[in-house]
Amino acid sequence: MDNNFDTNISETLDACGLFCPEPVFRTKIALEKLQLGNVLKVLADDPASDDDISRWVERNGHIMLHKSKQNNHFEFIIKKVK
Repeated sequence: MDNNFDTNISETLDACGLFCPEPVFRTKIALEKLQLGNVLKVLADDPASDDDISRWVERNGHIMLHKSKQNNHFEFIIKKVK
């Protein structure tokens, strides 16, 4: 797994301050706008985002390249493959 994601990120979605289901809904919309193979970085601080976004990515066939949590903030790096 390549840890140098910043050079590969096509778009960043800041969902901080939003609560379920908004972070997942906005992630879905942002990915729909990207081309196949592009990478989306999602920032969120809703505790439910960790499970919600991870499950949504898996269910919809995309790839979670990286996921991290720091000081109650989550970062997801998602590759669009469908």
